[in-house]
Amino acid sequence: QVQLVESGGGLVQAGGSLRLSCAASGRSFSDYAMGWLRQAPGKEREFVAAISASGGRKYYADSVKGRFALSRDSAENTVALQMNSLKPEDTAVYYCAAGPYFGQVKNQYNYWGRGTQVTVSS
Repeated sequence: QVQLVESGGGLVQAGGSLRLSCAASGRSFSDYAMGWLRQAPGKEREFVAAISASGGRKYYADSVKGRFALSRDSAENTVALQMNSLKPEDTAVYYCAAGPYFGQVKNQYNYWGRGTQVTVSS
């Protein structure tokens, strides 16, 4: 069992930055790949980024590549998503997820946080 809690969401103007954090409970954090997904109002949840358990592999969706950066700190049991050059299209609830294998398919991830709201104004 892994428990995840997201934080760092808020309201920002287009072109600004936010840093999201996901805190995982227990010492099993280092055994899991971590992913970030988002869901905009009226839209299906989409995959944003993922990082392997070791941190050696990363994935970014084309829509955020070059603007978002994912990192993890095993000592602190956290993963961070740095979001730069934000656009109104990035407005969504952002969810942290954990799974046994690195991948870009949302059903590969077994545990989920409750999400944090990111709103980007134009």
